[in-house]
Amino acid sequence: MKAVGARVPRYDGIAHATGRTVFVDDVRIPGTLWVKAFRSPVHNAMMTNLDTSKAEAMKGVHVITSESVPLLEYGHLSALGIPADEPLLAKDEVRYLGQPIAVVAAPSEEAAMAAVAAITADFEEQPALFDVRKAFDADAPVIHDKGNWYTHFEDEMDRRQIRKGNIEEAFDRADLIVQGVYRPAAIEHAPIETQVCQVVPEANGRLTIYSCTQALYFSMGVVAAHLQLPLNKLKVVGGTVGGGFGGKVDTATETMCALLAQKSGKPVKWRWTREEEFLCSSTRAPWHMEVADAVTKDGWILGRKMLTLHDAGAYSRFSPYGLTKHSFHHTGAYSIPNLEFNGYVVYTNRTPTTAMRGFGVTSVSFATETHMSRIALELGIDPFELRLKNANRIGDTSPNQIPYTDPSTVPTILAIADAVGHDLTPEYAGMTPAPRSGDLLPEHLVGQLGNPEAH
Repeated sequence: MKAVGARVPRYDGIAHATGRTVFVDDVRIPGTLWVKAFRSPVHNAMMTNLDTSKAEAMKGVHVITSESVPLLEYGHLSALGIPADEPLLAKDEVRYLGQPIAVVAAPSEEAAMAAVAAITADFEEQPALFDVRKAFDADAPVIHDKGNWYTHFEDEMDRRQIRKGNIEEAFDRADLIVQGVYRPAAIEHAPIETQVCQVVPEANGRLTIYSCTQALYFSMGVVAAHLQLPLNKLKVVGGTVGGGFGGKVDTATETMCALLAQKSGKPVKWRWTREEEFLCSSTRAPWHMEVADAVTKDGWILGRKMLTLHDAGAYSRFSPYGLTKHSFHHTGAYSIPNLEFNGYVVYTNRTPTTAMRGFGVTSVSFATETHMSRIALELGIDPFELRLKNANRIGDTSPNQIPYTDPSTVPTILAIADAVGHDLTPEYAGMTPAPRSGDLLPEHLVGQLGNPEAH
């Protein structure tokens, strides 16, 4: 109990400060082969005549292609019923610049690069798609074999859909419709440590995988599935992550290194260059969000219509999950009783996208808060008071109709107002997250109330 109320040093703080922390790249195994990849030089193409023979003829070089993978397609969410759609190594086609096609292991980095340079293939380039807004056009390039958007939500729906209340009635009753379009761009995570993996084949037949993954058991399952091995044939050592932020949830290097370790019988290491990190690592997804709110002249939000296009890049990966989180938070921290939400996971020829700090929620928070300020400006209402009036309270329900038991919106807004020196009237300054009553329970919010104790 001595730690309670005390300043406790970080367990890893001294090692970090003195440079003694061991990262994956600090693992040094004698006889390690170096790994490099032959990647797509174009954004979208059919591929033929892949020839690795010259590389394979080089001394000490080992090469793997799609033909080397026991199970070519397996997704991080396959165990949850999300269909796998991305080959570990490209076969017959490439869908983004830098997509791995063949991977080599060689006695040195220079030899590995020379082996990659010796690999050839023919690419019949196809029109590429980069703008999610154009994915639905009749003449848009078709990126995915299922079409340009994900079609496997519940009951094989092609969108994440939320309906709550009576949206048409809300818009009919509104004094004003406030609309906005919000488009946060892709962001590269830019960790100081690039993707690194070391795999060691052990004498007992197991593979020891030193990985910088942020999701050790995800990665372990993905490697085992691709290699068609039981989990007890793998030992994954998840050393210190030198920056991740969501970008190291994807299993970017481990499976290919494991295949090369199996084939060569030697330890292998793949350390991405900074160029590879920027070219090939997943980014935070770009989003396109259209919001229309039905509001009253005194600042109540009666209803919201929202369309979201989530740019997944060339393959699904975690995107269906990210859009699901996004949809459940599309009202932000506010109670809106009537909703019509349609969200699509859209495929483009970008590098596949992934999580980054609040996956799916950060983007919609940006849109929601910007839109709240826009409503306040349109109505000439104090933006803090607009937020406090519509803030979630105990007993209000979420977009998917879950009652809130301990929402923090009201105290958070009050704390922000205090921190920036924004004066509130006594009516608003004294607000709490207590269940709605009196003036805070107008007719349009009665029907959305739930029982927090039941939840």
